Amino acid sequence: MKTLVIVESPAKAKTIGSFLDSKKYKVIASLGHIRNLPKSTLGIDVEKDFEPKYIVPKDKIKFVNGLKKEIKDYNKIILASDEDREGEAIAWHLKEALKIEDDQYQRIVFHEITPEAINEALNNPRKIDMDMVLSQQARRILDRLVGYKLSPFLWKKILKGLSAGRVQTPALRLIVEKEREIEKFKSEEYWTIDAQFKKTKCSFIGNLFKIDDEVLDKFYFKHEKDITSLKAKLENKESMVEEIKKNNATKNPYPPFTTSTMQQGAYQVCHFSAKKTMLVAQKLYEGININGQHIGLITYMRTDSLHLSNGAIMNARDFIQKNFGEKYLPNKLNIYKTKSKLAQEAHEAIRVTDVNRTPEKIKEFLSNDEYKLYDLIWRRFVACQMAEATLEKVSIITSCKNDHKYYFKTDLQIIKFEGFLKVTPVVTADQSVDVNEQDIVTVKEIITKQHFTEPPARFNDASLIKTLEKYGIGRPSTYALIVSILIERGYVNYNDSHAFVPTDIGIKTNDMLVDNFQEIADFELTKKIEDQLDEIAGKKANWSEVLKNFYGPFDKNLQEKYEKITKLDLINNETTNELCPECGTTLVIKMSRFGKFMACPNFPKCRFTKSINELNIPCPKCKTGNIVRKRTKRGKSVYGCDQYPKCDFIINQKPLKDKCPDCGYPLINKNKKVKKCSNKDCHYDTVTSTNL
Repeated sequence: MKTLVIVESPAKAKTIGSFLDSKKYKVIASLGHIRNLPKSTLGIDVEKDFEPKYIVPKDKIKFVNGLKKEIKDYNKIILASDEDREGEAIAWHLKEALKIEDDQYQRIVFHEITPEAINEALNNPRKIDMDMVLSQQARRILDRLVGYKLSPFLWKKILKGLSAGRVQTPALRLIVEKEREIEKFKSEEYWTIDAQFKKTKCSFIGNLFKIDDEVLDKFYFKHEKDITSLKAKLENKESMVEEIKKNNATKNPYPPFTTSTMQQGAYQVCHFSAKKTMLVAQKLYEGININGQHIGLITYMRTDSLHLSNGAIMNARDFIQKNFGEKYLPNKLNIYKTKSKLAQEAHEAIRVTDVNRTPEKIKEFLSNDEYKLYDLIWRRFVACQMAEATLEKVSIITSCKNDHKYYFKTDLQIIKFEGFLKVTPVVTADQSVDVNEQDIVTVKEIITKQHFTEPPARFNDASLIKTLEKYGIGRPSTYALIVSILIERGYVNYNDSHAFVPTDIGIKTNDMLVDNFQEIADFELTKKIEDQLDEIAGKKANWSEVLKNFYGPFDKNLQEKYEKITKLDLINNETTNELCPECGTTLVIKMSRFGKFMACPNFPKCRFTKSINELNIPCPKCKTGNIVRKRTKRGKSVYGCDQYPKCDFIINQKPLKDKCPDCGYPLINKNKKVKKCSNKDCHYDTVTSTNL
């Protein structure tokens, strides 16, 4: 009789099914959880040790009923969901909902979807780990209690449609506090002086760092007037190479990817959002059709472990030796230990399943995004097992004497042996300079540069995830979800640089939560809860006690705040000078969770609304409407005509007031220095100053 194997997704089922004998196994997908808490009610009995009331969603009832009948034909059922806590919970829900007996099922886990890994898993089955299940259940209940209890409070005190989350709240706090740092920042001007030195065929640049015996600080030259005379004093003057210092240094390869570092790397190199990175990684993990065979290309992508299997390391070393040579292999194995004591989501870092399956070999089978991420993961894995790079750091001190003695410093970093940099060139290398101490060189040019101190950088996907990990907020499986929720709830937007900017409603929501609910807004308290969830999985804490210790004080505080806090007046009854075109009433400004807009006060009898025009730029296409900022479902800002759908003008970047001299469309920033036309059919930019 056949064995039934149940996994989460059809793609995973297809890949695993291609490895197994169809006469012995049938592989099906549950499409994720088949039981969940109800959407319409809390679904948790807080009086009975937080007993959850799970239901089968309507869209899964037919599937579950059919599966109940089907499993009667199988003596053995294998639950093969993912190896983390979420996967363990899915396996348990399958067992409970289908009423599978203990002696009827086996639980298998694997880090990669390859024939070898699946066969090994089938030979080493186990039972469901209930400690992992209870840890995941506790997390789910905590999130439900906070969301379903606190969100109605926000509706009553701020605005309908808002939501609060146990993990999204401290993430929002990080973004809002960063924005306030930026608002308080005052830029300061300063100038730097560089000299280009020349000796026969050799040239190099040094930075002025000392005059006589005084070492210059950053703000020594505050204004242009402070340096105007130096150019004439020093240019074309002879200078002496006073000192050359050389030091050898090494640079070690980076460890293999975890979920967090993969998301950061994909953002920096591929410009992927965290959500997109995980979607692409999921496809690579579940299986891609390569020459007619479905095979998983990477190991499980939700992990905070740096461990690599011995077999994977030896395969990498063999590949490195054959393709790069013996000298690129370290004498000892590169072993990476996870710093976090809480690493538990999986037993291996993210790596490719076969190092010999190079990105170029399988490029034709991958989409562009899949290729980019696979290439990134492959290079990181190979590099982490290569030899360190050897560098020579050179410091050259050159002096130029006039009314004072001016000292310039040149710092160079020269690669002597590239090592792992051959695969991941993350170091900028300089060319060596052929000069010696006491050599005379000429100041060919003095280069003065104006600078302004810059405010702290806003968070983007990569830096926010890095900071969440630093504070212990969330876990690998939740990072991308946290970012997505903040966008979808309208608490933050992406700006043109793809950095997070909090909205007005996001700031007000944050302030309300931070001022009144420290138990979910405080970073340390959030980390403490995460630690306790880990302790549940490790048999060191009781799940219902953890919930009780949190919920008692939280609920008491919530009831007190209902009495003490008054509703915020978001718009102070703002009226406008415009009349409603449908009923003639003066329009008023209202607030939604996506920002301010104009609306008729006779709602619901009159439902007229209008976007607020912040740009005052007429639409170049229809000539009658105005360009307004709009927001996509993913939270990205776009700019389109307020006469939509009559006019479909839309661009992705914020338009400038300057018009294209060739076609009349508004210009947009191509980069910091160049403006270009927003009309895709016009090639005007401010560098060429012509329509090409």
